[in-house]
Amino acid sequence: MDGFDLVVRGGTLATAAEVFEADIGIRDGRIAALGHGLGRGREEISAKGMIVTPGGLDSHCHLEEMGQDGSLHEESFASGSAAALAGGTTAFICFLPQWKGHSLAASAPGYEARAAASRADYSFHQIITDPTPEVMQKEVPALVARGIRSLKVFLTYDPLRLTDAEFLEVLAAAKRLGAFVTVHCENFDAIGWRIQALLKAGLTDPLQHAWSRPPVVEREATHRAIALAELVDQPIQVFHVSCEEAAAEIARAKGRGLKVWGETCPQYFTLDHDDLTGADFAGAKAVCSPALREKGENARIWRRIQDGTLDVVTSDHCGFSFATQKRVAGGSAYGTGAAVQRPDGTPAFNAIPNGVPGIETRLPVLFSEGVSKGRIDLPTFVRLSSANAAALFGLAGRKGSLAPGADADLVLWDPDAERVIRNAALHHAIDYTPWEGMAVKGWPSVTIRRGEVAVRDGEVLAQPGSGRFLARGPYALARPRGVVPDGFDAALA
Repeated sequence: MDGFDLVVRGGTLATAAEVFEADIGIRDGRIAALGHGLGRGREEISAKGMIVTPGGLDSHCHLEEMGQDGSLHEESFASGSAAALAGGTTAFICFLPQWKGHSLAASAPGYEARAAASRADYSFHQIITDPTPEVMQKEVPALVARGIRSLKVFLTYDPLRLTDAEFLEVLAAAKRLGAFVTVHCENFDAIGWRIQALLKAGLTDPLQHAWSRPPVVEREATHRAIALAELVDQPIQVFHVSCEEAAAEIARAKGRGLKVWGETCPQYFTLDHDDLTGADFAGAKAVCSPALREKGENARIWRRIQDGTLDVVTSDHCGFSFATQKRVAGGSAYGTGAAVQRPDGTPAFNAIPNGVPGIETRLPVLFSEGVSKGRIDLPTFVRLSSANAAALFGLAGRKGSLAPGADADLVLWDPDAERVIRNAALHHAIDYTPWEGMAVKGWPSVTIRRGEVAVRDGEVLAQPGSGRFLARGPYALARPRGVVPDGFDAALA
């Protein structure tokens, strides 16, 4: 077959199921053919000696979000998408905020217009913090009709958290609409109790962030979220699982046949309490929630990745520059209680903005720590990095695949490339990376987004605004199991 726009020739292709050698013929932004000796393309790229995977799908990242006060996150769509592409991620799903007391539309004016500056393809999860009848019966159905089919809820953080009753309202609405629900699982009151005790004792270092939210608060909330989802018969994904205790709850749910999935992030299988310490407030660079765990937990997370309990690895990219983390705000949106200023002018742990930058390093770290070190094989890497997320969020067949008809999103990996991660070489807008100085083996050489070379040898070629919004239709994994007694669903309608 001739007439290809681009042929990627002679690579070792890795899909979610197998590894084989083939050429890839691309036409009109999609994969048109796989095979040996394909006809010429107007452009050709040699992938000899390279591993070719689907482009990454990062289904959990925060870019250019607007705060309730009108402030914007430092990471713009233009810079964050450049970093994503440079790290092998060709599409991502970020978050539309809602603030209590506000409609969905009033909570994020202009957000979708700002997203149009993305270089990578993108979609949204809708955060729900105030599930009023107006929001759930009018705004959310309209959102789903536009192709935004996933809702995010928090069981901790003021002013984001939902009560159990509110969570049930979101689950029931999602079930009616065929939407998917994602959950941040930590126990708000338990964390608040711990925070107050630590502050009263004068324990304010970044490490005390982890002391304030130990694994048990994540485990309890994970158990509760699964139980409530089971009650409603609504599929859910538990975000950013950090510990064996929470993963075990997901494994038990899967064992009962529930439609529950688990996600983790590179910080939870590479970093630990040591990264929350250090001179000059350096531990603030690794403050995220759920918190980093003690030594030994990384290995347990790897085991849960290997046994399939944890289905997806995302970045949870939520970058605040170190200069921002050292400033004290008037109050804390990240814990409980007023911010405390320490003698050196830095904030107490409960006022440090939560989140680490990782949208560019997610896949190189996973490839190096997983594939290069023999913890996972290439098909597992593909499932974790793109294919499973595509299935969970209604993008199967378009993203996460090397099959004919899929978007021609490809990454050519040099499996022998050895790099040391340096923030100076990354493309994000944040002034640090928690993986500074980490040696990795395996690095993206070329990233192709919908048949166009988006990054070559670290140079981002894709222009701002060249990404496309990904509308999502109904799909199988979001459907309930159908086990609620006859007549009850009608009562919820």
